[in-house]
Parts: sequence; structure tokens; C-alpha cells
Amino acid sequence: MALAEHEALVRLFCERPDLAADLLTRSLRVELPDYDYAGLESADLTEVTPTERRADSVIVFRRKRPEADPQPVLAVIVEVQRRQDPGKMWSWPMYLVSLRTRLECPVILLVVCPEASVARWCARPIELGHPGLVLKPLVAGPNEVPVITDPGQAAEDIELAVLSAIHHAATPEGPEILNALFAALHNLDRDLGGMYADMVRAALPRGVWDHLEEHLKSETYEYLSDWARENIAKGKAEGRAEGKAEGRAEGKAEGKAEGKAEGQAEAILTVLSARGIEVSENISEKIRKCHDLDRLAAWLRAAATVDSSDALLDDIS
Repeated sequence: MALAEHEALVRLFCERPDLAADLLTRSLRVELPDYDYAGLESADLTEVTPTERRADSVIVFRRKRPEADPQPVLAVIVEVQRRQDPGKMWSWPMYLVSLRTRLECPVILLVVCPEASVARWCARPIELGHPGLVLKPLVAGPNEVPVITDPGQAAEDIELAVLSAIHHAATPEGPEILNALFAALHNLDRDLGGMYADMVRAALPRGVWDHLEEHLKSETYEYLSDWARENIAKGKAEGRAEGKAEGRAEGKAEGKAEGKAEGQAEAILTVLSARGIEVSENISEKIRKCHDLDRLAAWLRAAATVDSSDALLDDIS
């Protein structure tokens, strides 16, 4: 599922490369050069190194020229980061140098992080060693992606509304954001609306989606395309199958319960991470080892409002 969550966000930028410009100018206050259009570029960044390196997505802004090929004026490397990865501190600078060498234009690194704690980690300056050379990644986390709860605003920029739903799904505003998005999707072509609905579903952990689904308006749920519904059903079936497989030695019923408990535990940790609440290894282990579904459900509800992970366990004993 982690791979599907990652790829859904990458696909969003592939569908509309200009989304990178929206985030840079509106959320991160970066001034872009004049350009005529934005398009995808090969994400293979291995030209100047023998080790294979691939970014998640590369978007190039070009300016048209009379009697000549369009000129690259800016390139943006988009990286989707769902967890801390120390290896990125070494590969990200290389991405910038490689693409700058290939295109001979300025290059920006834009890191998209739905979880607040991961966003803070990714925003740390990277010292390159040479005096004065410091890479400061531009990060679009929950603080930078707007909360869009108005269907009209969602309709004006569907892709940004999808990002809003993914980044803020675990917050108290999550159901309202999702209802606004699906109301906007209802006015799109059926296949296109279904594609965006499926992106949101794929990008969210199963436990978070199940929690949101309980709060969807009945008319909103109808906006989900057959395609999205089929994927939701498939995800639930896979979850049940995983639970059965893991618990087969001790009985199918117990296996189902364990599978559901694991999903609830991951949803709790995802909600806390999205809100920027630090979770110690000790508390994380306690949550993951709990198999009491009622207790886990109570923790999941409380995770949206508590001030600390310690308070989560103290409030519900």
C-alpha cells in the first residue's frame, strides 16, 4: 500500500505539471521566470554518475523562441516523501547538479510531504561541504498546502484540492475537505472525476480512509465512480485476506481481527504524524501491539484532538 500511496501523489503532478508552479508561487512564495508552458521531462538523472538515480518527477518550464526550440528557463524536481530517508540527503544535491548540467537552466527541488513530522525533517538544510554551499529543500507539507472546504474553490483547482484532501485527511477538517472535493469532481467528466477520486483513495492509508468514509455525506459518496468504488472494495478485500493469512494458524476469525487491528494502529500513527505530534518508539510499540478494537477506535478518534501522544494513552486507559 505504501507504494500506491506514493505513486498516487506522483501521478497528480504528471497529470498537471503546472501544479508545481501553483505550490511554488502560492504556498512557498517563490518567484518564477516568465514561461509559456510546463511539461514533463525524463526523471532519469544518471548522466553524470555511474549509479542509477531517478527522481519522482521532473517538470520543465520553457519559453518559446522564434525559429528555435523552446528554451528551458526553470526545472523543478518533484520528490514525494512519506517517511524519513537519510539517503536523500546525498541523492537530492546530485539530482540538482545532474539536471542543471543537462538542461543548462536553474533547478529547484520541491519535496511534497503529507505528514508534518516528515516535512520538518525534509526542510532541514543540507551542508554540501564547500563554504557557502547549502541546499535548503522547498517543502510542501500540511502547513503549506491550503485547507480547501469550499466546493467552488475546489472546482477552481481540482489538483490542489486533491493535494488538500491527501495532506489534511487525518485532521478534524478531513471529512469536510473530502466532501468539497467530491462535490467538485461531480461536475467533471465521469472518467476524469473517477481518476481523481481513485488518486485520493490510493494515497491514503486504509485505516484513515475507512475513518473518513464513515463521515461522507450520502450524496457525496455517490460521486465516487464505479472505478473508485471497485478499488475501495478491492482494498478492503485485500485487507481481509491479509488478516486471514496472518491469522490462519490460529483461526480465520482471529486473523481477521488482527488484520483490522493493524490497520487501526497504522491509522492512529498516521493521524498523529500528520498533525506533527511526535511519537516515541515505546508508545508506537504499545499502539501496534494493542488488539482491542474498541480501544483502538477510541484512540483513533482521540488522535485528531490530543496535544501529545502521551495524552492519547493517558486519556483512554
